[in-house]
Amino acid sequence: MTRSLLRSAAVLALAVLALTGCSSSSGSTADEPAAEGSALSGDLTVYAAASLQSAFDEIGAAFTDENPAVTFSPVYDGSSTLVTQLQEGAPGDVFASADEENMEKLADLATDPTLFASNTLVIAVPAGNPGGVESLADLVDVTTVLCAPEVPCGAASTTLLSNADVAVEAASLEQNVTAVLTKVATGEADAGLVYATDVVDREDVEAIVPDGADDVVNRYPIATLDGAPNAAAAEAFVAFVLSGAGQKILAGHGFGAP
Repeated sequence: MTRSLLRSAAVLALAVLALTGCSSSSGSTADEPAAEGSALSGDLTVYAAASLQSAFDEIGAAFTDENPAVTFSPVYDGSSTLVTQLQEGAPGDVFASADEENMEKLADLATDPTLFASNTLVIAVPAGNPGGVESLADLVDVTTVLCAPEVPCGAASTTLLSNADVAVEAASLEQNVTAVLTKVATGEADAGLVYATDVVDREDVEAIVPDGADDVVNRYPIATLDGAPNAAAAEAFVAFVLSGAGQKILAGHGFGAP
């Protein structure tokens, strides 16, 4: 059996074990021994793209409900920033990137990455759309902020604008999509390109789906990290993200299937 198949089998086994333990421990008390599925413990450090924050906060809560002895410790930022931190030795258990390119930069650290979600871009404008933005072409005439090119949302923005033959001189280039959205929401910018998931349930911004958005799709991979301080919990967390429960949470936050 290949190394990849062995790891896949291990991930599936842990997922089944976690689900079994959840159902069997519902009637336990603090004085009773932990159920087999709740044997995981310790700190679980997950490095995840900024666009995943809302979804992963909910996934982390659901995961720790099933594994109460695990402490979920997420680190959110632009994928390229997280890669740099991990390459410089920051301790982590799991890495979830907003694109495959940044995951590939961690090929010597990431173990068998698996795609788990997808996302596309929208034009975000402040509520009321004071700049009157209707299309990508309008971004040339208003104050526009974008993600930096090395960040997944920036690379996707560059492709989207290039495909539309639109050249935008950005007022600023941000290191993660959250910073772009914040400047738009506070009125510091008339528009910005962000992920569709970033504007779900937001009342301070409006979203415009630009032509060609469906042709520029970011696919999100996730992987445990070699030398993870909490390898068992890392494997179980990845399995949870890939499970029906994890996928349902991601879909609820606007992510597409991988």
